[in-house]
Amino acid sequence: MSDLEQDTALRVEVDGVAIAVVKDANDEIHAIGDVCTHGDISLSEGFVEGDTLECWAHGSAFSLRTGKPQTLPAYEPVPVYAVQIDGDDVLIDINVKKEN
Repeated sequence: MSDLEQDTALRVEVDGVAIAVVKDANDEIHAIGDVCTHGDISLSEGFVEGDTLECWAHGSAFSLRTGKPQTLPAYEPVPVYAVQIDGDDVLIDINVKKEN
């Protein structure tokens, strides 16, 4: 968890699944799919704005809580994964997706 900077996304892979991990302004940790559903772009290279992660290429912003796009051009959500904090470790279960 010490690798995470506030309002910044970090790309990780869990069993071959690319995930953007974000620590928001409230120090909550979120894990969402790292690939924009509009243009196959890494979301972790984008911008954290409030409770969204914005794709740097075309500006689609995805909710960190639901994965739903908040702005066009994306209209398909990205997956949101269950996160558990264990000391300084962030545990992400790619088999448990949060309901959108």
